[in-house]
Amino acid sequence: MNKSTYIYILLFLLTSITLFLGSKTFTTSIVIVIIMLITFVKGQLIIDYFMGLKYVKLKYRLFVSIWLLLIIILITISFIIPIKE
Repeated sequence: MNKSTYIYILLFLLTSITLFLGSKTFTTSIVIVIIMLITFVKGQLIIDYFMGLKYVKLKYRLFVSIWLLLIIILITISFIIPIKE
């Protein structure tokens, strides 16, 4: 098997873990942070291997990685901080 197949299997396993953690009723702030960290790792794998940015200049990789990190932080904050009506 080639490297892409291993990355694909790893992405599948990480997605299964996040599905398991997110579907339980004991979802707490810590579980949400763990899910978002796994999501960041999955995003980095996609950026590096499937978008082909692993071997480009660092500034191009950082642009996409910082965008991913910003979105994940905003989603995490929206889950953790309750909205009061």
